[in-house]
Amino acid sequence: MLTALIRRAIQAIFVILAMTVIVFIGINVIGNPVDILINPDLNQAERARVVEHLGLDLPLWQQYLHFLQGLLHGDFGDSFVYNRPALGVIMERFPATLELALSAMFIAIVVGLPLGLYAGLYPERLSSRLIMSGSILGFSLPTFWVGLMFILLFAVQLGWLPSNGRGETVGFLGAGWSFLTRDGLAHLFLPALNLALFKTSLVLRLTRAGVQEVLPQDFIKFARAKGLQEHRVVLVHLMKNLMIPVVTILGLEFGSLIAFSVVTESIFGWPGMGKLIIDSINLLDRPVIVAYLMMMVVLFVMLNFIIDIAYTLLDPRVRLDGGN
Repeated sequence: MLTALIRRAIQAIFVILAMTVIVFIGINVIGNPVDILINPDLNQAERARVVEHLGLDLPLWQQYLHFLQGLLHGDFGDSFVYNRPALGVIMERFPATLELALSAMFIAIVVGLPLGLYAGLYPERLSSRLIMSGSILGFSLPTFWVGLMFILLFAVQLGWLPSNGRGETVGFLGAGWSFLTRDGLAHLFLPALNLALFKTSLVLRLTRAGVQEVLPQDFIKFARAKGLQEHRVVLVHLMKNLMIPVVTILGLEFGSLIAFSVVTESIFGWPGMGKLIIDSINLLDRPVIVAYLMMMVVLFVMLNFIIDIAYTLLDPRVRLDGGN
């Protein structure tokens, strides 16, 4: 077990190192931030001083080595726009994005898992067919359109919920959180629901497919033949085997909620990392873009590592080293 964990950790380091090369080169070929950040009225000498101050006068390979050196110390350089450490700028927005992603995942699990379980256990019922038909909408409707419709209906027409911002926050663990206040929850509900629609449909259909696959298995028939109550068969024997693929998808999808909440944050004016990265791309703020992308790389690597460990907890037959 320990050997497998060490092997996975080494693999993760090589993946992160490879991604530093891809990210750094990719960011440095999309444009020249000097053309956006520097006043065109400056003379050549002043322009050269600014370029030198930003470190853009060095060869690309030397910029990359400086970037790696800073990365080892948690330093991604200073933002061209905010003139502050890029990682600090991102971490200021991270709690807002994390809160939104956790809320969306909570909705997806609380709604999608029971509905998928019901639709799998009773596939012939009309209600189950309606549930599966409704899940198609979650896949089909564009996120930006649904978000605009939510704002039009609940904020403009009915006036029940606010349409933008985080509302009142309360400090906890060194960050401000909206879900701890009534006003914050009101601001959080619509963007979280909008972000959760696709994930809810995904969890629902995945759960239903898992139930349909596990139910015919011999151990389920044997459990019922022993006279176990149906709720025990479902909650213990069925759910334990069902959760292995569900945990895989939920882990990866949680990472995507954090990484790709850009549209929802932009529509609802949610002050998270997604909105920040859009502004940084428009301004070619390379340190912020690189820091954000590297955070996402580390996040997905860690999530995959956690999922592997969760496998072994859910099913002891699964081993990190691939053995049986």
